[in-house]
Amino acid sequence: MPLTPAADILAEARRAGHGVGAFNVIQIEHAEGITAGATAAGLPVILQVSENTAAYHGALAPIAAACRAIAEAAAVPVALHLDHATRPELVTEAVELGFGSVMFDASALPYDENVAATARVAARVHARGIHIEAELGEVGGKDGVHAPGARTDPVEAAAYVAATGVDALAVAVGTSHAMLTRDAMLDLDLIARLRAGVPVPLVLHGSSGVPDHGLAEAVRHGMTKINIATHLNQAFTRAVRDRLAAGPEKVDPRGYLGAGRDAVAAAVEHLLILLKGESA
Repeated sequence: MPLTPAADILAEARRAGHGVGAFNVIQIEHAEGITAGATAAGLPVILQVSENTAAYHGALAPIAAACRAIAEAAAVPVALHLDHATRPELVTEAVELGFGSVMFDASALPYDENVAATARVAARVHARGIHIEAELGEVGGKDGVHAPGARTDPVEAAAYVAATGVDALAVAVGTSHAMLTRDAMLDLDLIARLRAGVPVPLVLHGSSGVPDHGLAEAVRHGMTKINIATHLNQAFTRAVRDRLAAGPEKVDPRGYLGAGRDAVAAAVEHLLILLKGESA
């Protein structure tokens, strides 16, 4: 089916009090596994391509084209989202390539500069009918340094959304990017206050560090978009290592990359059902 705008998926989930899984793609097997997991769950999903992944491939266009083809072949609604873009020109390129939503990340800037830069990008993408996400209260860990103590102020968050016009907001509530353990403690009261005071869907970054019960509680208290990357990478890598260990003489990448793809699909199916508030 055609690509589904992330805005539509998020709006419906927010109305219903459900969460939506947004999973990061690194290579084609990730995208295939994510959509396979979504199809098995019978639920919509968001494929995300980050600025770092675009740099890994040398350009955004090749991985974007692969994701789009895989998404359009899926039997469930799939959105294509640009994640953590710090460069406005990459946002422009993503819009031209057919991404239905983008995240412009100016969170490392002082507040006033963040507002000004984000408002400029938001105005440009809104003119093209594109949904935009931003981040306030920098979620640490993108360079391996965890900062779980960061917190987003609800009053500042509401003012930020009003000043920038963004359509979704990533907030700091106790998570950190790139966590390898699932023991992050979320500030559920803060999530509830943010949900009450901010008129757009809330986004949880660093969700790989949150255990299943914590993710369910985050959604129940008001989170809508749940970003997951490292957790899938762990599942993928574990499956590849196991397959290679079992057959060290094997040299065909399809054998071990396929195992990684299947592990991603299983993890995505479980997480999507969890985020909707159902039993796996």
